[in-house]
Amino acid sequence: MARQDTLDLLREYESRNVTYIAPDHSWPIVWKRAKGMHVWDASGKKYLDLTGAFGVAASGHANSRIVQAAQKQMSQLLHAMGDVHPHKGKAELARELSRITFERWNAGPAKVIFNNSGFEAVEAALKTAMLATGRPRVIAFEGAYHGLGYGTLNVTQREHFRGPFRNQLREFGSFVRFPTSASELGEMQNAISELLVTDEYSSILVEPIQARGGINVPPPEFLPLLRQICDHYNLLLIVDEIYTGFGRTGTWFACEQSETIPDMICLGKALTGGFPLSACVGKGSIMDAWPPSTGEAIHTSTFLGHPVGCAMALAQIREIKLKRLIQGSLQKGKFLMNGLASLQHCSDKFKISGRGVGLMGGVELRTLDDKPSTEKALELIKKLLKRGFIFIPEGEHSNVISFTPPLTISKKQLQSSISALRDELADL
Repeated sequence: MARQDTLDLLREYESRNVTYIAPDHSWPIVWKRAKGMHVWDASGKKYLDLTGAFGVAASGHANSRIVQAAQKQMSQLLHAMGDVHPHKGKAELARELSRITFERWNAGPAKVIFNNSGFEAVEAALKTAMLATGRPRVIAFEGAYHGLGYGTLNVTQREHFRGPFRNQLREFGSFVRFPTSASELGEMQNAISELLVTDEYSSILVEPIQARGGINVPPPEFLPLLRQICDHYNLLLIVDEIYTGFGRTGTWFACEQSETIPDMICLGKALTGGFPLSACVGKGSIMDAWPPSTGEAIHTSTFLGHPVGCAMALAQIREIKLKRLIQGSLQKGKFLMNGLASLQHCSDKFKISGRGVGLMGGVELRTLDDKPSTEKALELIKKLLKRGFIFIPEGEHSNVISFTPPLTISKKQLQSSISALRDELADL
């Protein structure tokens, strides 16, 4: 099917809020296939993918071992009954997630709630916090993105997502400023202390790096300070590593870089390499706030712990270990950060700043009077798409060009994308 035929069908039959189709037809492309670092569109044009499909394809698109694991599982057991009659893959993956998180951190065995999408993992954590503490409210951060379900909309700060549904929200989340420098930590701590004059708060929910918020990187003291606050006030620390997990930042999980052990960690995206599966993983003592099943679970879904997803996740974890992708992310991440820093003086028409950790980076464009340069950022992304580079914008104002490529990317490929970005910045 030709690109335009696909877009015409979407325009006619899909909710008009979902897929943006530019009036001049410059956006989007229609993906036909993907392999490794590359994507081919409906016309056969080849692209270098700097998004990793929202960070999902950590070990490369259509990784052969992961595909084989999925095919084998599909031929044996395509579907099981999530909370009734289990399959062994769900048990094995629960054990493996415990091993690579809390057991590896010497924090004892963990327990897992499987879900389908990332926001569901966060909602499972919010429910767990409520059960464990009996307290309804949650502290989250400005710029946070934890998903768009009705539970997570209470802790996703951006008005674009919350506004249309505010009248249906209980709004149990309170937001404090996300610090991007050490000088802002005191203000943040004071803001949290002011909220905690009441005893209504169960937890603090945080992304170690805000991805959709604009690749916002906090100071290294940030997570340890949150851990101290939680310990002092008897709160739970929930870390949303749906985007940052599985080697993206140069460690298995971003919270490890400050040696911070959360009470719960939410996982998704790169967990399977391309299948809808997520997980809320927590300390066993906290997860046991859920009552024993009596045959009717109070949090479940039809596709909970799907056999194909579990098989792919186990294969993905093996690939990450086998190919030493975490070590590679650390090394190539330094190369990427140096490259992004070199873009600072590409143009005298804009303020350009690069930031990130590991293979999660962003280039922010602002006007000379320090306003978000949304229009030019989007123009850049479209120009780069024409040149064969897939990028997406992040941040509340869509003025941050983000890098979240597969961890299999080479330095040569990184350099080619940085060079292309430099060329286009200079021509703005």
